Amino acid sequence: MMIHPWDAAPEDEALEFVRSNEFGHLIAAGRGREVPVVVPTQFLLTDDRMVLLHLARPNPIWAAVEENPAVVLSVAGDWVYVPGAWKILPEDGEDPRMGVPTTYYAAVQLVCDAEILSGAEEKAEVLRAQLARLEADGALVDPSVHERRLRGILGLRLRVREVSGKFKYGGNVDEAHRRHVADRLAERG
Repeated sequence: MMIHPWDAAPEDEALEFVRSNEFGHLIAAGRGREVPVVVPTQFLLTDDRMVLLHLARPNPIWAAVEENPAVVLSVAGDWVYVPGAWKILPEDGEDPRMGVPTTYYAAVQLVCDAEILSGAEEKAEVLRAQLARLEADGALVDPSVHERRLRGILGLRLRVREVSGKFKYGGNVDEAHRRHVADRLAERG
């Protein structure tokens, strides 16, 4: 992902964004494939350098991960189209037709080393961690009681080696232009 200096997210902010958006696309290139395997998935960032998730055993990503354990977890959040006319200050006599439209968005990519978890207890640990985050009331039984169903999934531990965050919100323009766009966005709701 191309990141201009004014759009670059500090690593701590990028990781906080990942924590607050626990759904993304896991991308595995494998070896010698025409295109990478891309799987939309829920995940859990357990700390700044570890991601846990699970997927169905028949998922095509497993072969690609076995071929090459280097993967990317791509997370994108809210985005908004900004019309060109909004990027011009009418009070400065600028021509609204000359504004350059853009899209504002937040995105983070984690480059990771993947480890496939196939043992029943390893898979149960992944599920325990995910469920502890998702099931606030703790009403579910321990995942290990579903031993038969555990055979149908594999777990994945991703060790984060690189964090790239982009928060593209007009950081390359002055405050007056950013405020003008923000006001138009607020009006649009």
